[in-house]
Amino acid sequence: MPTSPERRRATPADWWVGARPHTWANAIAPVIAGTGAAAFHGGASWWRALLALGVAWALIVGVNYANDYSDGIRGTDDDRSGPLRLTGSGLAAPSAVKRAAFLAFGAAGVLGVALSLASSWWLILVGAACIAGAWFYTGGSHPYGYMGLGEVAVFLFFGLVAVLGTEYTQAGGISAMGLACAVGVGAMSAAVNLANNLRDIPSDTASGKITLAVRLGDARTRALFCALVATPFVLSLLLGFTATWWALLGLLALPLAAVGARPVRAGATGAGLIPVLGLTGRAMLAWAAATFLACVLG
Repeated sequence: MPTSPERRRATPADWWVGARPHTWANAIAPVIAGTGAAAFHGGASWWRALLALGVAWALIVGVNYANDYSDGIRGTDDDRSGPLRLTGSGLAAPSAVKRAAFLAFGAAGVLGVALSLASSWWLILVGAACIAGAWFYTGGSHPYGYMGLGEVAVFLFFGLVAVLGTEYTQAGGISAMGLACAVGVGAMSAAVNLANNLRDIPSDTASGKITLAVRLGDARTRALFCALVATPFVLSLLLGFTATWWALLGLLALPLAAVGARPVRAGATGAGLIPVLGLTGRAMLAWAAATFLACVLG
């Protein structure tokens, strides 16, 4: 009697893809920019920067596994054109993906507590809010990611909180330079998320996932994406005239950002938008690195 072939289980390579390394720039860039803002005022601390990097990296890995789990059990990943999803593809049990998410959140919590105790204890509360925000993006009975608030949360947590938090833990305060870096990184990080949701408008609409892209529609989502990507370069110009002319180094990332935005401006859909995420993330990383250098030199 013929037997059905045994279903393939997730390999380490699949778990690596499930962690979505192309999104890790969203965690690395805020720490680079925040450390630069601290250095601008003579307060950079490399070991605290490394702790902040560990927190941010663990948090984004946790977010990615949590999204994989929550979207997978809701069925919103059944018809999508993006990278492999562990839960939706059936390669990993939902409980295993959920456990991976909480292990990552736990690591972020441990590192975050250590960083908070080295600076200000109340940052533990901020860290707890970040972990809750990461889970309830697509988790829980009323995920705010399904209400069109995903980009707002990304701007808040991976922009304002991550950059200003990094600066505060090193310099003991926040500054106008830090705020400019936070807005620039947050805008581009939100653009990465928006590009992902632009790609998924058809499948999200069919599954009832009301993202900001679904609310705005295709044309207005593309316009917003371009505005978000342009934001850090406008800030580079402003900082170049008001803080240090070295801030103009941030404009070196503009060609990469323009290449990343080209498919969005050209009307690409589905799989044609997948490269936008990685290219925009790298442009954000390049802008953060150039702005860090500007802060050190300025």
